[in-house]
Amino acid sequence: MTRTTELTTFFSTNPHAIVCELTSVRGSSPRAQGTFMLVGQAGLFGTIGGGALEYMVIEHARRLIASGRAEEAMDVPLGPEIGQCCGGRVGVSLRHVDAAQRAVLSAQVDAEDAALPHVYVFGAGHVGRALAQMLALLPVQVMVIDTRREELELLPAHINAKAVAMPESVVRSAPQGSSFVILTHDHALDFLIAQEALARTDSPYVGMVGSRTKRARFSSWYVGEGGDAKALDRLVLPIGQQGLGDKRPEVIAALAAAEIMVHIGQREAETERANAPEPLGVVNGR
Repeated sequence: MTRTTELTTFFSTNPHAIVCELTSVRGSSPRAQGTFMLVGQAGLFGTIGGGALEYMVIEHARRLIASGRAEEAMDVPLGPEIGQCCGGRVGVSLRHVDAAQRAVLSAQVDAEDAALPHVYVFGAGHVGRALAQMLALLPVQVMVIDTRREELELLPAHINAKAVAMPESVVRSAPQGSSFVILTHDHALDFLIAQEALARTDSPYVGMVGSRTKRARFSSWYVGEGGDAKALDRLVLPIGQQGLGDKRPEVIAALAAAEIMVHIGQREAETERANAPEPLGVVNGR
Protein backbone atom coordinates (compact mmCIF):
# COMPACT_ATOMS: atom_id res chain seq x y z
CA MET A 1 0.00 0.00 0.00
CA THR A 2 1.37 3.42 -0.94
CA ARG A 3 1.49 6.32 1.51
CA THR A 4 -1.00 8.09 -0.76
CA THR A 5 -3.50 5.27 -0.21
CA GLU A 6 -2.77 5.26 3.53
CA LEU A 7 -3.37 9.03 3.66
CA THR A 8 -6.70 8.72 1.83
CA THR A 9 -7.77 5.99 4.25
CA PHE A 10 -6.68 8.12 7.22
CA PHE A 11 -8.72 11.14 6.11
CA SER A 12 -11.78 8.96 5.40
CA THR A 13 -11.81 7.74 9.01
CA ASN A 14 -10.50 10.94 10.63
CA PRO A 15 -12.41 13.95 9.28
CA HIS A 16 -10.94 16.10 12.08
CA ALA A 17 -7.16 15.88 12.19
CA ILE A 18 -4.13 17.80 13.41
CA VAL A 19 -0.90 18.07 11.43
CA CYS A 20 2.10 17.99 13.78
CA GLU A 21 5.32 19.24 12.16
CA LEU A 22 8.87 19.54 13.46
CA THR A 23 9.52 23.23 12.77
CA SER A 24 12.96 23.39 14.40
CA VAL A 25 15.56 20.87 15.43
CA ARG A 26 18.53 21.66 17.67
CA GLY A 27 21.03 18.97 18.52
CA SER A 28 20.12 15.30 18.25
CA SER A 29 16.56 14.41 17.25
CA PRO A 30 14.82 11.22 16.04
CA ARG A 31 13.64 12.95 12.84
CA ALA A 32 14.64 15.94 10.71
CA GLN A 33 13.08 19.39 10.56
CA GLY A 34 10.01 19.38 8.30
CA THR A 35 8.93 15.85 9.26
CA PHE A 36 5.22 15.68 9.98
CA MET A 37 2.59 13.31 11.29
CA LEU A 38 -1.20 13.48 11.32
CA VAL A 39 -3.22 12.79 14.44
CA GLY A 40 -6.93 12.00 14.45
CA GLN A 41 -9.18 10.81 17.23
CA ALA A 42 -9.13 7.29 15.77
CA GLY A 43 -5.80 7.02 13.98
CA LEU A 44 -2.34 8.24 13.03
CA PHE A 45 -0.45 8.83 9.81
CA GLY A 46 3.33 9.06 9.78
CA THR A 47 5.70 9.54 12.69
CA ILE A 48 7.91 12.26 14.15
CA GLY A 49 10.17 9.71 15.81
CA GLY A 50 8.18 7.76 18.36
CA GLY A 51 9.00 7.62 22.06
CA ALA A 52 7.94 10.08 24.71
CA LEU A 53 8.03 13.03 22.28
CA GLU A 54 5.50 11.46 19.94
CA TYR A 55 3.19 10.35 22.76
CA MET A 56 3.24 13.87 24.18
CA VAL A 57 2.45 15.43 20.80
CA ILE A 58 -0.39 12.96 20.14
CA GLU A 59 -1.92 13.81 23.52
CA HIS A 60 -1.71 17.56 22.79
CA ALA A 61 -3.17 17.09 19.30
CA ARG A 62 -6.16 15.14 20.57
CA ARG A 63 -6.80 17.79 23.20
CA LEU A 64 -6.88 20.36 20.40
CA ILE A 65 -9.41 18.28 18.47
CA ALA A 66 -11.59 17.82 21.56
CA SER A 67 -11.49 21.54 22.45
CA GLY A 68 -11.98 22.77 18.90
CA ARG A 69 -8.84 24.94 19.02
CA ALA A 70 -7.08 25.55 15.71
CA GLU A 71 -3.39 25.48 16.56
CA GLU A 72 -0.66 25.30 19.18
CA ALA A 73 3.13 25.36 19.36
CA MET A 74 5.36 23.20 21.53
CA ASP A 75 9.03 23.51 22.49
CA VAL A 76 10.25 20.16 23.77
CA PRO A 77 13.66 19.27 25.31
CA LEU A 78 14.57 15.70 24.40
CA GLY A 79 16.11 14.89 27.74
CA PRO A 80 15.33 13.47 31.19
CA GLU A 81 12.37 15.85 31.58
CA ILE A 82 10.32 13.70 29.19
CA GLY A 83 12.17 10.41 29.55
CA GLN A 84 14.25 10.62 26.36
CA CYS A 85 18.00 10.78 25.99
CA CYS A 86 18.51 12.26 22.50
CA GLY A 87 19.84 15.45 24.07
CA GLY A 88 18.39 17.83 21.49
CA ARG A 89 15.40 20.13 21.42
CA VAL A 90 12.56 20.41 18.90
CA GLY A 91 9.84 22.87 18.05
CA VAL A 92 6.53 21.36 17.01
CA SER A 93 3.61 23.15 15.38
CA LEU A 94 0.12 21.66 15.69
CA ARG A 95 -2.54 22.89 13.25
CA HIS A 96 -6.03 21.78 12.37
CA VAL A 97 -6.15 20.33 8.84
CA ASP A 98 -8.60 22.24 6.67
CA ALA A 99 -9.48 21.51 3.02
CA ALA A 100 -6.60 23.59 1.67
CA GLN A 101 -4.06 21.96 3.99
CA ARG A 102 -5.41 18.52 3.10
CA ALA A 103 -4.80 19.23 -0.59
CA VAL A 104 -1.24 20.43 0.15
CA LEU A 105 -0.44 17.35 2.25
CA SER A 106 -1.94 15.00 -0.35
CA ALA A 107 0.14 16.61 -3.10
CA GLN A 108 3.27 16.36 -0.96
CA VAL A 109 2.74 12.67 -0.21
CA ASP A 110 1.92 11.98 -3.89
CA ALA A 111 5.20 13.62 -4.90
CA GLU A 112 7.15 11.66 -2.27
CA ASP A 113 5.60 8.38 -3.47
CA ALA A 114 6.42 9.19 -7.09
CA ALA A 115 10.05 9.97 -6.20
CA LEU A 116 10.69 6.67 -4.43
CA PRO A 117 13.33 4.51 -6.15
CA HIS A 118 12.11 1.53 -8.16
CA VAL A 119 13.18 -2.03 -7.37
CA TYR A 120 12.39 -4.78 -9.88
CA VAL A 121 12.29 -8.33 -8.54
CA PHE A 122 12.61 -10.87 -11.34
CA GLY A 123 11.15 -14.17 -10.19
CA ALA A 124 8.16 -14.89 -7.99
CA GLY A 125 9.42 -18.09 -6.42
CA HIS A 126 9.92 -18.58 -2.67
CA VAL A 127 12.75 -16.05 -2.31
CA GLY A 128 11.19 -13.59 -4.74
CA ARG A 129 7.86 -13.55 -2.90
CA ALA A 130 9.54 -13.16 0.48
CA LEU A 131 11.77 -10.36 -0.83
CA ALA A 132 8.85 -8.51 -2.45
CA GLN A 133 6.89 -8.55 0.80
CA MET A 134 9.85 -7.17 2.75
CA LEU A 135 10.59 -4.46 0.19
CA ALA A 136 6.91 -3.46 0.24
CA LEU A 137 7.48 -2.27 3.83
CA LEU A 138 10.37 -0.02 2.77
CA PRO A 139 10.47 3.37 0.97
CA VAL A 140 10.79 1.93 -2.54
CA GLN A 141 8.43 1.10 -5.40
CA VAL A 142 8.44 -2.67 -5.92
CA MET A 143 7.50 -4.52 -9.10
CA VAL A 144 7.68 -8.31 -9.41
CA ILE A 145 8.22 -9.73 -12.90
CA ASP A 146 7.81 -13.37 -13.93
CA THR A 147 6.88 -15.38 -17.00
CA ARG A 148 4.66 -17.60 -14.84
CA ARG A 149 1.30 -16.02 -14.08
CA GLU A 150 0.43 -18.76 -11.58
CA GLU A 151 3.43 -17.83 -9.42
CA LEU A 152 2.54 -14.14 -9.47
CA GLU A 153 -0.95 -15.00 -8.25
CA LEU A 154 0.59 -16.25 -4.99
CA LEU A 155 1.73 -12.71 -4.12
CA PRO A 156 -0.34 -10.53 -1.76
CA ALA A 157 -2.75 -8.26 -3.64
CA HIS A 158 -1.00 -5.03 -2.59
CA ILE A 159 2.26 -5.93 -4.38
CA ASN A 160 2.57 -4.82 -8.00
CA ALA A 161 3.31 -7.72 -10.31
CA LYS A 162 3.34 -8.36 -14.04
CA ALA A 163 3.60 -11.45 -16.25
CA VAL A 164 6.06 -10.77 -19.08
CA ALA A 165 7.12 -13.12 -21.87
CA MET A 166 10.58 -11.50 -22.16
CA PRO A 167 11.53 -10.16 -18.70
CA GLU A 168 14.87 -8.79 -19.92
CA SER A 169 12.95 -6.21 -21.98
CA VAL A 170 11.59 -4.70 -18.76
CA VAL A 171 15.12 -3.66 -17.75
CA ARG A 172 15.48 -1.44 -20.82
CA SER A 173 12.29 0.54 -20.08
CA ALA A 174 12.69 0.79 -16.30
CA PRO A 175 12.88 4.33 -14.84
CA GLN A 176 16.21 6.03 -14.23
CA GLY A 177 17.93 4.79 -11.07
CA SER A 178 16.05 1.49 -10.87
CA SER A 179 17.54 -1.49 -9.04
CA PHE A 180 17.29 -5.08 -10.28
CA VAL A 181 17.19 -8.31 -8.28
CA ILE A 182 17.35 -11.47 -10.37
CA LEU A 183 16.09 -14.80 -9.02
CA THR A 184 14.09 -16.56 -11.72
CA HIS A 185 13.62 -20.30 -12.16
CA ASP A 186 15.87 -20.34 -15.25
CA HIS A 187 19.63 -19.66 -15.17
CA ALA A 188 19.72 -18.74 -18.85
CA LEU A 189 17.00 -16.15 -18.26
CA ASP A 190 18.88 -14.84 -15.21
CA PHE A 191 21.90 -14.29 -17.44
CA LEU A 192 19.93 -12.36 -20.07
CA ILE A 193 18.34 -10.10 -17.44
CA ALA A 194 21.70 -9.47 -15.72
CA GLN A 195 23.32 -8.64 -19.07
CA GLU A 196 20.70 -5.93 -19.66
CA ALA A 197 20.93 -4.66 -16.08
CA LEU A 198 24.72 -4.30 -16.14
CA ALA A 199 24.41 -2.22 -19.30
CA ARG A 200 22.66 0.43 -17.17
CA THR A 201 25.25 2.37 -15.18
CA ASP A 202 22.46 4.33 -13.46
CA SER A 203 21.39 1.31 -11.41
CA PRO A 204 22.43 1.42 -7.73
CA TYR A 205 22.00 -2.33 -7.34
CA VAL A 206 22.15 -5.34 -9.65
CA GLY A 207 21.95 -8.61 -7.75
CA MET A 208 21.48 -12.26 -8.66
CA VAL A 209 20.69 -15.22 -6.44
CA GLY A 210 23.17 -18.06 -6.72
CA SER A 211 26.61 -19.29 -5.77
CA ARG A 212 30.26 -18.58 -6.53
CA THR A 213 30.04 -21.24 -9.23
CA LYS A 214 27.11 -19.46 -10.85
CA ARG A 215 29.04 -16.19 -10.70
CA ALA A 216 32.01 -17.77 -12.45
CA ARG A 217 29.78 -19.23 -15.17
CA PHE A 218 27.94 -15.96 -15.69
CA SER A 219 31.18 -13.98 -15.79
CA SER A 220 32.62 -16.27 -18.46
CA TRP A 221 29.42 -16.10 -20.52
CA TYR A 222 29.07 -12.34 -20.10
CA VAL A 223 32.59 -11.52 -21.25
CA GLY A 224 32.22 -14.02 -24.10
CA GLU A 225 29.12 -12.12 -25.22
CA GLY A 226 31.15 -8.92 -25.40
CA GLY A 227 30.36 -7.55 -21.94
CA ASP A 228 32.84 -5.27 -20.16
CA ALA A 229 34.62 -7.27 -17.46
CA LYS A 230 34.76 -4.15 -15.27
CA ALA A 231 30.95 -4.08 -15.15
CA LEU A 232 31.04 -7.38 -13.25
CA ASP A 233 32.33 -5.46 -10.23
CA ARG A 234 28.81 -4.00 -9.90
CA LEU A 235 27.12 -7.40 -9.83
CA VAL A 236 26.14 -8.69 -6.39
CA LEU A 237 26.20 -12.48 -6.67
CA PRO A 238 25.29 -14.17 -4.44
CA ILE A 239 22.81 -11.70 -2.94
CA GLY A 240 22.66 -11.19 0.82
CA GLN A 241 26.40 -11.54 1.29
CA GLN A 242 26.50 -11.02 5.05
CA GLY A 243 28.00 -14.48 5.38
CA LEU A 244 25.34 -16.25 7.42
CA GLY A 245 25.16 -19.17 5.03
CA ASP A 246 21.45 -19.52 5.83
CA LYS A 247 19.51 -20.71 2.78
CA ARG A 248 15.98 -20.24 4.09
CA PRO A 249 14.07 -17.98 1.64
CA GLU A 250 12.97 -15.55 4.33
CA VAL A 251 16.51 -15.10 5.66
CA ILE A 252 17.98 -14.61 2.18
CA ALA A 253 15.21 -12.08 1.49
CA ALA A 254 15.86 -10.15 4.72
CA LEU A 255 19.60 -9.92 4.05
CA ALA A 256 19.04 -8.97 0.42
CA ALA A 257 16.51 -6.26 1.34
CA ALA A 258 19.04 -4.69 3.71
CA GLU A 259 21.75 -4.94 1.06
CA ILE A 260 19.54 -3.26 -1.56
CA MET A 261 18.69 -0.37 0.75
CA VAL A 262 22.39 0.17 1.57
CA HIS A 263 23.25 0.38 -2.14
CA ILE A 264 20.37 2.76 -2.84
CA GLY A 265 21.34 4.93 0.13
CA GLN A 266 24.97 5.07 -0.97
CA ARG A 267 23.97 6.13 -4.50
CA GLU A 268 21.65 8.82 -3.12
CA ALA A 269 24.46 10.14 -0.89
CA GLU A 270 26.88 10.20 -3.85
CA THR A 271 24.35 12.11 -5.96
CA GLU A 272 23.71 14.58 -3.15
CA ARG A 273 27.43 15.24 -2.73
CA ALA A 274 27.90 15.65 -6.47
CA ASN A 275 25.07 18.17 -6.69
CA ALA A 276 26.06 20.15 -3.59
CA PRO A 277 27.19 23.73 -4.31
CA GLU A 278 30.87 24.49 -3.87
CA PRO A 279 31.78 26.37 -0.68
CA LEU A 280 32.13 30.13 -1.05
CA GLY A 281 35.65 31.13 -2.06
CA VAL A 282 36.38 27.88 -3.91
CA VAL A 283 37.40 28.60 -7.49
CA ASN A 284 38.34 25.83 -9.94
CA GLY A 285 38.86 23.38 -7.09
CA ARG A 286 41.26 25.68 -5.20
